[in-house]
Amino acid sequence: MKLSDEYILERMNHYKVQGLSIAAIAGDHQLSHQYGVVQADRHRKVTEQTLFNACSVSKFVTALTAILLVAKGLLQLDQPVNDKLIRWKIPSTNKEAVTLRHLLSHQSGIIDSKDSFQPYEARLGVPTMPDILSGKTPYCSTAITVEEEPEREFHYSDAGYCVIQLLIEDVTRKTFEQVVNNYVFTPLQLHARYVTTTSLAYISDDLARGHSKQGQPICFTETMYPYPAASGLWSSSTTLVRLFQELLYAQKGKSKLGLSKELASDMMTPQFGKAWSGLGVFIEASKAGREIVSWGWGKGYQCMGFVHPDVNRAAVIMTNGELGVHQMEGLIGEVYRCLTYEN
Repeated sequence: MKLSDEYILERMNHYKVQGLSIAAIAGDHQLSHQYGVVQADRHRKVTEQTLFNACSVSKFVTALTAILLVAKGLLQLDQPVNDKLIRWKIPSTNKEAVTLRHLLSHQSGIIDSKDSFQPYEARLGVPTMPDILSGKTPYCSTAITVEEEPEREFHYSDAGYCVIQLLIEDVTRKTFEQVVNNYVFTPLQLHARYVTTTSLAYISDDLARGHSKQGQPICFTETMYPYPAASGLWSSSTTLVRLFQELLYAQKGKSKLGLSKELASDMMTPQFGKAWSGLGVFIEASKAGREIVSWGWGKGYQCMGFVHPDVNRAAVIMTNGELGVHQMEGLIGEVYRCLTYEN
């Protein structure tokens, strides 16, 4: 894993990215590098404790939490989720019942409506999850239902992860944030949070402000999402890489969270014949063999986390810049190639 500070800083300047945080693990070797500032035209530097919006990498953490609840017997991967949902249920259809496995792999037959699940808007307030799923808010103005037979097609779905959030809350009788803290962050003594407009004023010093592709700062409230399980996590790269490392530990029967080898393997196994779709992660090929990856892209931020289980490697790359191109076509792709010797 080779990184040249001079090269990274030059590429950040090229892409107008203000802040970058990298954490990587390869065997017994670990590295953590932070570059730049939390906000343009400010002097506060990015540190190991700086939290970035993880955007859709939040789904990996949600999946990990759900799988840990499966390990505890509170959930089952192949049981109809309506059996456990209390405050809202997936409307009845003549199609196969939707399971947690369907939802985690984006193969439930639920299709997000166009322009849904946009960032928080103060004028709209903070919605409840049942109202979102019932189509009673502008964040998702169409009631969620199963539009296609489960397992037939892959449809990337924020709505599906909203259902998972509600399921987790209903079976535990706790808030989603409390469950993730209890099962994931607290046992590993890690620092991450789900930021709301209420908590923002108290923790803004921890946060990297998002920026446009021109490098201009964006208001914090415009970069938040009121659906924590789908895209609400704020984390440092060092916290996230430790969670990806749990997949490596689990392969050896050494997970600190109690993630079994069998359940970790299930997460990293193609589901329903879709070679790229695991449980809360995507599966790709790389020069290091199988690559387990999660992508995050939201207003003002881009990031990615990946695991190479065949060579015992994991890494997370986070930025507070939105380049308008796929991660691998911008700064993150260049850092990825440095980390994996593919440049």
